[in-house]
Amino acid sequence: MRIAFFTETFLPATDGVVTRLRHTVEQLVEMGDEVIIFAPALGGPDTYAGAEIYRVPGVRFPHYPQIRLSPPHPGVARALKRFRPDVVHAANPVVLGLGGVYLARRNKLPLVCSYHTNVATYARYYKLGLMVNFARNATRFVHNQAQVNLCTSKVTMDYLLKEGIKRVRLWPQGVDARRFCPDHASAEMREKLSGGYPDQKVLVYVGRLAPEKHIEKLKEVFAVPGCRLAIVGDGPARNKLEWAFSGTPTVFTGVLKGEALAQAYASGDVFLFPSTTETLGMAMIEALASGLPVVAARSGASHEVVDDDETGLLYEPGSGGDLAAAVGRLVEDESVRREMGAKARRAAEERSWENATRVLRGYYERARTLA
Repeated sequence: MRIAFFTETFLPATDGVVTRLRHTVEQLVEMGDEVIIFAPALGGPDTYAGAEIYRVPGVRFPHYPQIRLSPPHPGVARALKRFRPDVVHAANPVVLGLGGVYLARRNKLPLVCSYHTNVATYARYYKLGLMVNFARNATRFVHNQAQVNLCTSKVTMDYLLKEGIKRVRLWPQGVDARRFCPDHASAEMREKLSGGYPDQKVLVYVGRLAPEKHIEKLKEVFAVPGCRLAIVGDGPARNKLEWAFSGTPTVFTGVLKGEALAQAYASGDVFLFPSTTETLGMAMIEALASGLPVVAARSGASHEVVDDDETGLLYEPGSGGDLAAAVGRLVEDESVRREMGAKARRAAEERSWENATRVLRGYYERARTLA
């Protein structure tokens, strides 16, 4: 099968959408498929795992410099025609992805769209409130052009159906349980994450540093004695967060990749996830695979990843006391923490990118029959 991806973000970006697309492309190529990726020009590679990356120039999004808005140009249409895809997959179609939707419809190609980000909700966090209704209506219109719409959690599926989006299916999540594994624990990394206090309990957050992630609420964990906080990642809120956490036992590592990221997960004691805006939460699954119990804000997506009181603990998002109590329970009772960590690892091992991609290929075949 020949698959053309249109995505608003790809390497060198490191968010959850990029992680999912990377592993999906790897699996598709391994299964014998041919892939081309239309992505913004951000200085990344021109190929990935044997797939061509067609880079499209764009401008930086003023509220989020790490994102490029890359409107398609005639060269995109020519490249797509040369590739002769069997199916077009538009991931989070907003700007470049809209070109993929348009070209698929114009050329009568099977179209699959996948939903990864609630753009309407994010608009509120970036003071674009006037765009909320427009974003909701535009999302509904664009996705309803597709033969199949994919989402990453049941709670997101329910939301999309209520929003009037049709033909919605669940695209299962995977994780690389070999890369993210307790065996990657490193004394050197723990020293770094703890700011030189490895004997204290190390709480880890991994993800974008952005307003919608509610990272500032993690200050509540310092009500628990003997804790250090490591914040892994980068984003538009980093300067503000560094100021907010000044004077606290917090380390900002910046972006970590590859082995360093695997070590960061495995070298901590507890993973923290304060966001309630996720369509799933890739970082939670990577933490589970690394053997860390997850303390997450109670939301629909976290319910689908964390088995409360088994692989982690869920707390009420607006309650700093509830967050501190959950962290305190794990920090103060090593046997509970270790038992939950072992269960977390076993739960993650049940997920695989190969299985997720086989399900995806089934949706591609379905789109071809409906086109």
